[in-house]
Amino acid sequence: MSSASTSQAHSDDIVIVDAVRSPVGRRGGDLSGIHPSDLLSDVLTSLMERTQVDPASIGQLVGGCVSQAGEQTANIARTAWLGAGYPLSVAATTVDAQCGSSQQATTLAYGLVRSGVVDSAIGCGVESMTRNPMGSSYKKGQRTATSRYKEHYEYTTQFQGAELMAKQWGISREECDAYGLRSQNNAARAWTEDRFATQLVEIDAPVLDEDGKPTDEVRHVVRDGGIRPTTAEGLAGLSPVMDGGVHTAGSSSQISDGSGAVLLMRAGRAAELGLRPLARIVDTCLVGSDPVLMLTGPIEATNYLLERNGMQMSDIDIVEINEAFASVVLAWQREVNPDMDGVNPNGGAIALGHPLGGTGAILLTKAVHELHRADKSTALVTMCCGGGLGTGTVIERL
Repeated sequence: MSSASTSQAHSDDIVIVDAVRSPVGRRGGDLSGIHPSDLLSDVLTSLMERTQVDPASIGQLVGGCVSQAGEQTANIARTAWLGAGYPLSVAATTVDAQCGSSQQATTLAYGLVRSGVVDSAIGCGVESMTRNPMGSSYKKGQRTATSRYKEHYEYTTQFQGAELMAKQWGISREECDAYGLRSQNNAARAWTEDRFATQLVEIDAPVLDEDGKPTDEVRHVVRDGGIRPTTAEGLAGLSPVMDGGVHTAGSSSQISDGSGAVLLMRAGRAAELGLRPLARIVDTCLVGSDPVLMLTGPIEATNYLLERNGMQMSDIDIVEINEAFASVVLAWQREVNPDMDGVNPNGGAIALGHPLGGTGAILLTKAVHELHRADKSTALVTMCCGGGLGTGTVIERL
């Protein structure tokens, strides 16, 4: 592991001024009563209030969301910003890079600041998978892969990709179960030790009646909803998601609701405003990967960032890699050989949940705050994405 000493930012560095996230709610749980636009509004409001940055000075807002239909359509990043009561002069864009949407949104925000188009930008994301289930953005029977696509690639689902990865890397059911238990145990420890205190935005969510309509009752949501008591014996008794497969509900990411936001700024501008940034962005990427295996993107993204920056895996102290399925992390582990003590130390999507378009910003938030809590220097955030993509961001604590 690298030294925990902090670096000094140069005026042209792009820094993370602050990063926040909502609790992650389980499907049908505490956050199911709040409109996704309002959920993102609450997170943005917290970010602005914590930093005391003038909202009118934000150059642009880039948001991630996967199921852009129903309540999540019509550029939800813009709707959430205006819903928070912030200036109409600040533009917003909503992007879809599948599971990596809000990490890619933050990468695009980084590019806007880095290129000098704006002085500051927000990368953020949201997904209410309770209210907008996976697949809600297209009609039943519609195809996402045509015969032309299939001339080049076999069409697979993410579930199939996870099982293909397990087969290719020789990952067993027992290994997947053990990793699922690890995620739950790490998340439970994190809450016991109050490790998320500096990053969480408490959310007031309406309680719905039997017809799904908001009531006057409000639930104050302060805790991630996916953590559950787990034992090795209990995991071993679960049925596989696919016949003959190695993954179960206990070694796969949970369907969830959640949101996160990251404020980026040129270091020189932050200094002018008297702000003390949390970290600087060393490098960031979005890479293509095999669309049949689909979920190998973290391997390619990690290798790309390490090589481009003259780094080794031993230079990385903390890793937040999305636990879409246990095989994603275990195959990545086989390929890049990390110190697993620093990998998802506070649990991942298996325990906490994976609100698709919100997860990237949530992982970035978890990483930057864990660097400060654990007195570490450098973190990597990486995700697999539907269609064969990999996100990656390296940050360094300031």
